[in-house]
Amino acid sequence: MFRLTKKMIYALEAVVDVAYNGRTGPVQSRDITRRQEIPQRYLEQVMQQLVRAGILKGVRGPKGGYNLARERRRVSVGEIVKVVNDMDSKKDKDETLSTSPLGMKVINPLIENLNHSIVEKLNDITLQDLCQQAMSEGVETDSANSFTFTI
Repeated sequence: MFRLTKKMIYALEAVVDVAYNGRTGPVQSRDITRRQEIPQRYLEQVMQQLVRAGILKGVRGPKGGYNLARERRRVSVGEIVKVVNDMDSKKDKDETLSTSPLGMKVINPLIENLNHSIVEKLNDITLQDLCQQAMSEGVETDSANSFTFTI
């Protein structure tokens, strides 16, 4: 069942931060922590999963950090949420589904349809959409140049 967890919100904020501030080079996790007030212990765990999933690239070294693995317009919010959901679902898989006859025939299908609708909606939203919204809302960026090279 889809639940919006704190870890999901942290992951979304972190990846949008990388997309928004990483135009000139890798974004360091300490900068993400400072800007978004995300606890370091959650951040590193989630970022490594996002690297494994091919959403982010890790860059080693003193000037290292994280970059997007693909263009902002090619990464959906749904992908990010799925990575975190998969991390958490191992702990509490199927705990919320009903086993009663009414639950199995009526309530569970309703919940599954709602979850499917939510996932479809999240898949329609890209990092590009969120970065454009941040820009229009006047969110400050640490990037020296916020050029957009879109073809």
